[in-house]
Amino acid sequence: MGRMKLDIAEIPKDLYIGGKWRPASDGASLQVVDPGTEEPIASVADASVEDGLAAVEAAHAAGPAWAATPPRVRGEILRRAFDLMIEHKESLARLITLEGGKALSEALGEVVYAAEFLRWFAEEAVRIHGEISIAPSGANRIIVLRQPIGVAVFVTPWNFPAAMATRKIGPALAAGCTVVLKPAKETPLTALAMAALFEQAGVPAGVINVVPTRRASKVVGAMLNDPRVRKLSFTGSTEIGRVLLAQAAEKVVKCSMELGGNAPFIVFADADMDVAVASAMIAKMRNGGESCTAANRFYVEKSVAADFASRFAKAMGAMKMGHGLEAGVQLGPLVNADTRDKVAELVGQARDQGAKLLCGGNAPQRRGYFYEPTVLAGVAHDAHILGNEIFGPVAPIATFEGEDEAVKLANATEFGLVSYVHTSNLARGLRVAERIESGMVGINRGVVSDPAAPFGGWKQSGIGREGAHDGLLEYLESKYIAASW
Repeated sequence: MGRMKLDIAEIPKDLYIGGKWRPASDGASLQVVDPGTEEPIASVADASVEDGLAAVEAAHAAGPAWAATPPRVRGEILRRAFDLMIEHKESLARLITLEGGKALSEALGEVVYAAEFLRWFAEEAVRIHGEISIAPSGANRIIVLRQPIGVAVFVTPWNFPAAMATRKIGPALAAGCTVVLKPAKETPLTALAMAALFEQAGVPAGVINVVPTRRASKVVGAMLNDPRVRKLSFTGSTEIGRVLLAQAAEKVVKCSMELGGNAPFIVFADADMDVAVASAMIAKMRNGGESCTAANRFYVEKSVAADFASRFAKAMGAMKMGHGLEAGVQLGPLVNADTRDKVAELVGQARDQGAKLLCGGNAPQRRGYFYEPTVLAGVAHDAHILGNEIFGPVAPIATFEGEDEAVKLANATEFGLVSYVHTSNLARGLRVAERIESGMVGINRGVVSDPAAPFGGWKQSGIGREGAHDGLLEYLESKYIAASW
């Protein structure tokens, strides 16, 4: 297998449609900026509405042959794509760092995690099971088939440009669907590099199409209005998710939505403080806090709140901040100036409402969209910061007394993606996990994501599940056949 170059100079910068690289139909392009330097690093094709519809056409044309491809063959192609991602993990990680800002060590972790979705769904491709039973009346047999839903449109975010793509592409290809990927305008290079890897893995022309664009609302809207599109999978904010759901309703396009979060991190007095702090660092600081699964609200039992806050602030304050490619860096920049300014505003409001700053609290005077790791203690339950997804390296700590209050505070949000519970009492941990209104709960650990587990939220944090066998079912339609013999 030939060694492919995935540095910025070698990656194709055009749209990938129908197995061919081509410029935007109107010649438009968009700049990719390194958030650690604020300098442009590449220019890629900026897809128009016509390009988006051409990608739908290519996916539609490739659909019948791909659906008819034996599941084992589809799985083997996904497995080759997994191997290629692992082979090129350092190059892909460097791309993720340059265009998204995260520390290189974290970017490497993302690539490995992203690749695992391809390996998992390579194995799931041969597990598309149907059913057969006798009707209760005895009049006929009930046969149930699972068939690919058809053309799927994917809209992915900038914070995990590799993992959010493979989490959708893996099950779609395993199920026999063809796809159009619209990556975030901030991080298109990773998606284009992965398109090249999928092509080398043997994915037929038209099965995967990649159309970066800064005209997302028009391009995605046009694709959703095309009757050939039967599935939308979106990862991003709840605000945009509501808009896309409304557009999808016009053509009754089936949707998977992985939306915003406001994750509570609950620490009971009997928790192992060393474990709780280590977990808090992971849950809060994964991707510098720019994650829908990031711990957003820390609720600590009053009797241990000062101890936890002191230990946590010490760990946060010791983090090395800098450009993600610098040696030893643990925290890179935020993705853009707007995100940094929003984080700074939330911290300022919290301090105005009486919160005590234990560490951080500043945007350093340097190039790049940086914000210091920040811990706030004594945060009031009605503080503005607790009701908003921070999406940055800021940890607000409030206190509670008793299990019932902890659950009440955790559930006091329209979101329900993930929650974290720390206690040495397993019965309490499981009891609280059952009472919390979220799709995922981590007990005594700061990360829950796993390709073999169903990822998704309750309430306004989303619809559907990604990962596990559940993720495969999102791309399959059930067909019931009544037969007598």
